[in-house]
This record gives sequence, structure tokens and C-alpha cells, in this order.
Amino acid sequence: MPAPARPTVRRALLLPLLGLLGSALLNVQALDSNYYPRKAGTRWTYSSGETQVMGAPVTYRGVQVVPVSHQYGSTTYTQDLLEFRADGSVWLRGVNIGGRLSWYAAPLNVYPPGPLSPGMTWKGSNGSVRTVSTVTGVTPLKTAGGTFNALTIQTETTAAGKISVQKTYFVPTVGVVRYETADGSRIDLLR
Repeated sequence: MPAPARPTVRRALLLPLLGLLGSALLNVQALDSNYYPRKAGTRWTYSSGETQVMGAPVTYRGVQVVPVSHQYGSTTYTQDLLEFRADGSVWLRGVNIGGRLSWYAAPLNVYPPGPLSPGMTWKGSNGSVRTVSTVTGVTPLKTAGGTFNALTIQTETTAAGKISVQKTYFVPTVGVVRYETADGSRIDLLR
């Protein structure tokens, strides 16, 4: 009867297999291009009266970005220019306000590569603006737009020496279903 395999031999065989499995799971997640929604034409309407509309990709200054228009009624007031990187992260490259483009030399990290999980923290910095975002947990929510288990993200923004804190409730493949602003206002997804 052969001697049983020693634990170190088993571990040596098992670790590469676990590594391959973990890598495969990460690649499956990375392939989900809708984890952070970016399909042109996607719309979110919120209780504040704002509608956000995802535009078709365009190129500014050699960088492919996806414009997200912030509208009230039929008027677009601002447009965020988001870069969706190959690693799955999302970056704010600039803002278009009234036809004037403010391009960020150092883009702000909106989201790290997914999937997000409680305890994750990421930072962004652009000159005098700094952000620190942390996934603080999962919150069950019911809005007019549906019932969700949303990831709660607290973002602390420092600008011009002042600090403000906002919470967003993010649902993968759906987007932000609730905002809680620094002044305590709550804005819910309607549809």
C-alpha cells in the first residue's frame, strides 16, 4: 500500500489549481462590461427631477470617453466624461459645462475594477480636489425604481479646504439607485 501523500505535496498541487480558478473567476467578472453600466442610451431618472443619459463613446484629447449628460427637462446642464479602462476601472476625465470643457490632467477614480465588496477603499486626486471612497456595506432598499440590495459607498471629498461626505447606493449592472448628499438630502431612482 502506498504511503499517503504528505500535506505539502497536496498543497503544492492544490495551490496552482486554486490560482487558476480564482483567475478564471476574475476574468469572468472583467468580461461583464455592464458591471458599471455604460451602454449608450441608458437613462436614469431620479426623484430630484434629474435624468442622466449615457451617450455614445467619443474621443477627446486622444482618450475614448463616454459622456453622461445631466438633464432637467430637455436641458442638459453638465456632462461627465467617463473613461472605462481595460482593467474595469472608471475614471472621470473631465466635465463639460455649458459647452466649456474642463479636462482633468489627473483624472479622478470613480470606481476601481469590479466587483466591489464591503471594506474596499480607493482614492482620487486632481489638483486641489481629493476623494476617498469606501464600500461600507450592503443595504436593502426599496425605491420607485425597484427593490435592491445596494452596495453603500461613502465618499469624502476635499475641495478648497472644505470636506463634504456623500453616500451612494450602487447596484452592479443597474447603477446608482440612491444618493444621500452632504446636506442630508435623499435622491432616489424612479426608473
